[in-house]
Amino acid sequence: MTPLDRDAQAGRIFAALADPTRRQVLSAVAERGTATATELTAVVPVTRQAVTKHLGVLAEAGLVGSERIGRETRFAARSGALRPAAAWIAETDAAWNDRLERLKRRVDG
Repeated sequence: MTPLDRDAQAGRIFAALADPTRRQVLSAVAERGTATATELTAVVPVTRQAVTKHLGVLAEAGLVGSERIGRETRFAARSGALRPAAAWIAETDAAWNDRLERLKRRVDG
């Protein structure tokens, strides 16, 4: 994955996680291992239709995957899906720390 691709993927992840209900849905899926949209409505205070929409956004960001089993679609959190966002945070943090350290050295002279 190129740095540009990783940056774009991190953007999709951050956009998906910006919504508190989506974070709740993702946490609920991760805690259960797998879950259907109907099962998630028992723990997330929104309609099944809203849960389904949130799951779609999470899937587009690569945070959850789905598998059709009979008449049900089961969703599961994807292992390592947060890595692009974590890498972006780590790189940005390192860059800022480097800049601040250089500024400190310059001020301290």
